Amino acid sequence: MAVQSHYFSVGSAVPWARAGVGAVATQAMLDKRYGPLGLELMSSGVSGPEALSALLKADSKPQIRQVAMVDSVGRVAAHTGEKCIPSAGHVFGTGFSCQGNIMSSPRVWLSMAKAFEAGEGLPLPERLMATLEAAENAGGDIRGRQSAAMLVVGPDLKPNSWEGRIVDLRVEDSPAPLSELKRLLRYQRGYTWVDRGDDLLSSERVSEALDAYKKGMDLVPEVLELKYWVALGLVSSGEDEKKGVEMLREIYAKDRSWVKVTEGVIKTGSPPIKQAIARKILP
Repeated sequence: MAVQSHYFSVGSAVPWARAGVGAVATQAMLDKRYGPLGLELMSSGVSGPEALSALLKADSKPQIRQVAMVDSVGRVAAHTGEKCIPSAGHVFGTGFSCQGNIMSSPRVWLSMAKAFEAGEGLPLPERLMATLEAAENAGGDIRGRQSAAMLVVGPDLKPNSWEGRIVDLRVEDSPAPLSELKRLLRYQRGYTWVDRGDDLLSSERVSEALDAYKKGMDLVPEVLELKYWVALGLVSSGEDEKKGVEMLREIYAKDRSWVKVTEGVIKTGSPPIKQAIARKILP
């Protein structure tokens, strides 16, 4: 799920999702209860359309709500109340729903659907990003823009509701929330690759780990901290000591504060650094 709005911290209100269960977007004069209650119903085996129908019947003001639900097998339902502030409406297709209120025109949600369908070959987060950009290009929120969010969960049911989150990003307040969300998604991808490299290195799959590290650092070359922990991992594991030392020296040249961090790492032994290597990695 992804959303942009002229509303502070939209990510704390609109998107709800649980791995292996489904997703809910509660909008317009929103009632947050649609999120957790919709997920609870779907987790019990109720379909997305059935869950939405039940909650609308229990709502004393469904005419001011806008809600969409997609369950884990792709069954979709959406509702736009007749008293939502125009332009307001929705369109849904196979496994997805696009909706908006206080939009510049109905072109917005129609453009979203077209972009989502056209992005079938993209990874889901990038596909959602392209869909939001299409909405903005079609006029977007008539009030302007302030915040954005993206929440993507996996297909497998997890024992805890917070598990299985692949992407969970929020831009609370920004003059260009989509640009910032796109930057954060790039960071997410970079850190994910480095985490994968750590797992591969611990399994002694060195060449694959180095490839994963490179992909991560190429995505976010401006983040010294990411490069630092990669370098330290190479040194502490003994897998590529020379490369790790070279990387650390490059980092020290840009920011001497990392020397102090290394001193602390050596002192605490986390991660463990052999004494002979410790002398090499400090300037």
